[in-house]
Amino acid sequence: MYRVRLPVFEGPLDLLLYFIRRDELDIYDIPVARIADEFLAYVRLMEELDLDGVGDFLYLAAVLLHIKAQMLLPRSPAPADNEAEPVDPRQELVERLLNYLRYKDAAGRLDAQVEARQQLYTRGAAAGDEGGEQGPPPLAPVSLFELLDALRRVLERRVEPPAHTVRREIYSVEAQMDYVQAQLQDGRACPFGELVAGRPRGFVIATFLAVLELARQGRIWIRLLDGREDFLVEACEATAIEEADVAA
Repeated sequence: MYRVRLPVFEGPLDLLLYFIRRDELDIYDIPVARIADEFLAYVRLMEELDLDGVGDFLYLAAVLLHIKAQMLLPRSPAPADNEAEPVDPRQELVERLLNYLRYKDAAGRLDAQVEARQQLYTRGAAAGDEGGEQGPPPLAPVSLFELLDALRRVLERRVEPPAHTVRREIYSVEAQMDYVQAQLQDGRACPFGELVAGRPRGFVIATFLAVLELARQGRIWIRLLDGREDFLVEACEATAIEEADVAA
């Protein structure tokens, strides 16, 4: 398997918040039974992709399954007036999510201040001065979980070929990177589902990892399509110019 380390890789609490925001759930009344099953499905997909940091997701998946089991147990009878109310098994998780949201909000404000400061120029420095080497463009204006969601939908739409004995194909991420770039020549943009249409599962997984790696290197852009069931892959302008020069 091929490991991809992403600068925007988000943690397990981000995945929970993604579910809550996507389905417009009440953070104080999380349907743990449904969320636990979907969370585990995402973790299995991430294991297949062999992404770094899956261990943290496995731990939270175990926590969710534990909470799910507790909530399936019969409820205790109503306590007497002098007895304490039973503790909701989701309470600790909700508190962790709220604290994490406060942390993300504070981090977002700091990022906004840094971005605002970068728009200011001290005396002696021209506004158009590069001031050093420029890094690659951002990975994509989407989160990793949105891309995983689109990948899951693409895999679900696949039609399995008839079962028969064949030689097993091995797909490398490096070869799929060349394949993706070849498909995006001349500035062409292509939906991911079209890149892998009719291909076996191993081809789809290796191509997805290749797309992530190319985006990390700043050689392609990724945009979610309407409905979020697929995403568009497009070569960056600088990459397209370089390929045109090589062809010339």
